[in-house]
Amino acid sequence: MKALLLEQYNTPFKLTEVAKPVPGKGEVLVKIAASGVNPLDLKIKAGAAGHAQTKLPAILGIDLAGTVEALGEGVTGFKPGDAVYGMTGGIAGIPGSLAEYAAVDARLIAHKPSNISFKEAAALPLIFITAWEGLVDKAHVKENDTVLVQGGAGGVGHIAVQLAKAYGAQVFATASAGDADYITQLGATPIDYKVYDADRCVREYSDGKGFDIVYDTVGGSSIDESFLAAKRYTGHVLTILGWGTHSLAPLSFRSGTYSGVFTLYPLISGEYREHHGAILKEATKLIEAGKIKPLVDPADYSPETIAEAYSAIENRTNRGKVVVTIS
Repeated sequence: MKALLLEQYNTPFKLTEVAKPVPGKGEVLVKIAASGVNPLDLKIKAGAAGHAQTKLPAILGIDLAGTVEALGEGVTGFKPGDAVYGMTGGIAGIPGSLAEYAAVDARLIAHKPSNISFKEAAALPLIFITAWEGLVDKAHVKENDTVLVQGGAGGVGHIAVQLAKAYGAQVFATASAGDADYITQLGATPIDYKVYDADRCVREYSDGKGFDIVYDTVGGSSIDESFLAAKRYTGHVLTILGWGTHSLAPLSFRSGTYSGVFTLYPLISGEYREHHGAILKEATKLIEAGKIKPLVDPADYSPETIAEAYSAIENRTNRGKVVVTIS
């Protein structure tokens, strides 16, 4: 099969012929239709992702969507011809989705929503699972909660906004002024991040009480601001970028709680993988019900133009999730 091979960090991919994988016990062979590209993939390619190392030579690509071609021993719930999607490789020595085929752990995938394309489906696994693990697993979002999403127009952010809305929450989201209309279309209240101030937002948008849930997808000083925006005694702050040094004192004085979200752990460790498949089953239900829709960059990329896909993310010229069409 053809695959994009990374032989050395910070070098161009090499489109080459490699052996087509054979599904082992508990695995599914997927003919890949599309591969989602995340900002994390740029760090992995550069050898700069300390928490998501791979083993060279490597086939990158964390997200995929495609069609089941064959089943390994013991696999149930799937059959050849099924359209599936999942977050299945590209790190920890596990071959990723920048190839024509991948043998993937069946626990990591789910049936693709019937009302979206393979391209849209490939955009979803990492960002949806991350949004779900924060809002549902950690913060237990529920109807009438007030939710503030930091970075509401970003990859994880725009899914978190829609997921919170699907649970009946009242949602607010920081974003650029240019993304305000999009945030409004998602059913949330936009807050210009350039003039964001935690104290003012608490006063203006939560009657001075603070937010039940604050989901940070930006990192850095946004985490510290999030601590100040949480509701006293019951507020919960989450972040997907919780490395660095931050004082917990502001949140402690509010008697709030904090959770970090590390979506890659099941893929890297092999533990809890069935939970990722279960989350994607819930994603399929929500998408087919019209409650979640990914924002996908309209540009068309192929294995031959992979460098352009990565450049779009690096230069921030993309509008939505970048996806490479494989077949």
